[in-house]
Amino acid sequence: MATAAKTRLTDLAALSEAAECLKTLAHPHRLRMVQMLLRGRFTVGELAEACEIPSHMASEHLRLMQRCGFLTPNKQGRCTYYEIAEPHLKNIMKCVESRFGCG
Repeated sequence: MATAAKTRLTDLAALSEAAECLKTLAHPHRLRMVQMLLRGRFTVGELAEACEIPSHMASEHLRLMQRCGFLTPNKQGRCTYYEIAEPHLKNIMKCVESRFGCG
């Protein structure tokens, strides 16, 4: 019975990758940015203003989330807009908002 249950479990390497990406989301400014980006595309400056942080800090948060594949930059002229690249973020944020009464 234990062997049958074990075969249905997710590979530890995949869980390790998931844990790293979830750690990346585990910051209030990043969660706010994801919340905003699920509603549309924004520049670093717009995200920084909404989070009440300097642009260089917002850029670092965006870089970390981009590294996990959550976001994609879209350069238009002199502006770079960020957009959600990972569709599962919508479900993750629904869980967060439902659990913590936000949104």
